[in-house]
Amino acid sequence: MTSKLARATFRAHRPAFAGTAVAAFFAATVVSTATTLLVATSADGLSATARRTLAEHGVGSTAAVLLIGSVYMSIFVVASTMSTAVAQQQRELALARAVGARAGQIRRTVTRQAVGTAVPAALAGCASGGVVGRWWFDAMVAHGLVPQEVRFSFSWSALPVCLAVAVVTSCLAAFVASLRFSLLRPARALDEAASGRRGLGWTRTVLGLIATAGAVLLALLLSRQPADEAGEGAFLVLILFCVGAGLLGPRLMGPAAWVVSAFVGRFGGSARLAMLNIRSQPRRFSAAVVPLVLVVGFGLTKIGMHTTAQHWTGSAGSRGEVWMDYAGTSLYAGFAAIAAANTLAMISFERRRDVALLRVVGTLRGQVRAMAVWEAVVVAGTALLVGGAISLVTMAPILDTAFGSPVPHIPWQVVAAVCAGTLLLAGLATGLPVHSVLRRRAIQVVQAA
Repeated sequence: MTSKLARATFRAHRPAFAGTAVAAFFAATVVSTATTLLVATSADGLSATARRTLAEHGVGSTAAVLLIGSVYMSIFVVASTMSTAVAQQQRELALARAVGARAGQIRRTVTRQAVGTAVPAALAGCASGGVVGRWWFDAMVAHGLVPQEVRFSFSWSALPVCLAVAVVTSCLAAFVASLRFSLLRPARALDEAASGRRGLGWTRTVLGLIATAGAVLLALLLSRQPADEAGEGAFLVLILFCVGAGLLGPRLMGPAAWVVSAFVGRFGGSARLAMLNIRSQPRRFSAAVVPLVLVVGFGLTKIGMHTTAQHWTGSAGSRGEVWMDYAGTSLYAGFAAIAAANTLAMISFERRRDVALLRVVGTLRGQVRAMAVWEAVVVAGTALLVGGAISLVTMAPILDTAFGSPVPHIPWQVVAAVCAGTLLLAGLATGLPVHSVLRRRAIQVVQAA
């Protein structure tokens, strides 16, 4: 029964599982890239001069940090995406419970789906990481960070790491996402599948508060350390803040929509409908906010560190090491941006029946598009505020120790570009699926969904 149920729900929610596969593919790509670079730049068998060059530029430690960061982000994004995919099939799983499916069968069903989705994506991503890793290695050689005698070769040690991150994370996320729901009584499961679960469990709330408090405490401790040590600890502060934002995400969406609602009354029914959608489904929209928070937080922190150093000292650092820092940030930010767009598209595709019903009752196409735009504005605005706050708190102790002021100096053009890019990404990822639904006859969409 579990195999048949897994196939049936898979067919009914192809966009969700396609989105999960995309997340797993890019997760495996960045993990494979980082693993390959770490192995390729190891000092084994090199001359003393080559080892000294690698050590002077910190290539080995940078590659290790890149691997740790990519594994963390991959786990975070894959787990979030898989949880969203499981949540979107709760109606089918609730019906299965109502006709006699046991809790264990429900959990095995979603685990089979996770394996079937993640394994091919992880294999393809591992191979893709070898190509990206080769490009990055050649660029490090061109910048003088890696000696010419070092040779690049793809490391098969990346394969088990990619499989562990993509497959194991997907399976655990699917199991955890289905655990509570599978234990509900069938009637309660059907009710929750229809109306959604708005509350946030105490366990998740407590863990989110602990992560946030830990980040604040660590930031305060770093403010008393030398600048170099504070800089090394900044990455951990950023990670803890992002974990806290991810766990508390549904708590952030409601207030964000409420604040925007106070200003959108004059913009008509589309804006008010968008706010109602967000406030009624905070879990759904928070899944898209978290990757955007990663983009904004990582991007502003890395850029702000260098632009502030340029402001105070006239130099952002060694050209080669600055390039490596920006390249790593681009990899993180690009991956998180793809994950955010992917999650928003998953959510929008899953709501195609709701959009079609709006058309059936007389809502104009322009009004539906305006509703999607307002939803994107709230998602992007929340991500910018939370990500910007995380970046400021992360940088403050390091900048205060290094330059005597916790205030970063970031050119307004950078801030404008980050804001515009975040809004554009959210708008396209939300608007394109809605546009595809509006091109079809509404009644056909309702009948097919």
